[in-house]
Amino acid sequence: MMGVLIALLSGALMSVQGVFNTEVTKQTSLWVSSAFVQFTALLVCLLAWLFRDRTSFLSLAGVDHKYMLCSGILGAFITVTVVKSMGDLGPARAAMLIVVSQLLIAYLIELFGIFGVERQPFLWRKAIGMGLSIVGIIIFKW
Repeated sequence: MMGVLIALLSGALMSVQGVFNTEVTKQTSLWVSSAFVQFTALLVCLLAWLFRDRTSFLSLAGVDHKYMLCSGILGAFITVTVVKSMGDLGPARAAMLIVVSQLLIAYLIELFGIFGVERQPFLWRKAIGMGLSIVGIIIFKW
């Protein structure tokens, strides 16, 4: 149950952050806004580390698949693409497309066992659910 609540909170925070970032971008620029977002995120993470964790940063050298360390780069592009899509499409349409894209890619990662994720069997009900999500976006757009 806690995982569901955290996932719902994550989605809500992403939507609010996207709106905030889009508004800041209108008054500054895409890259200034995105850099500020990433910088303030770094500060929050460092403070949390300082008061809660203290695991050595050298432990990053022990990460098995070094390409996994590129997630921060992906985070920067996520910020930029969310801001652009929300500015172009509006928060609701952008969020729907973002969520469906996340769902589709996450399912493909599970289906093919990519990035060390345990492979899952193809299930028609999941494919139908994905199709219904896409139909929902089409209905929402009209």
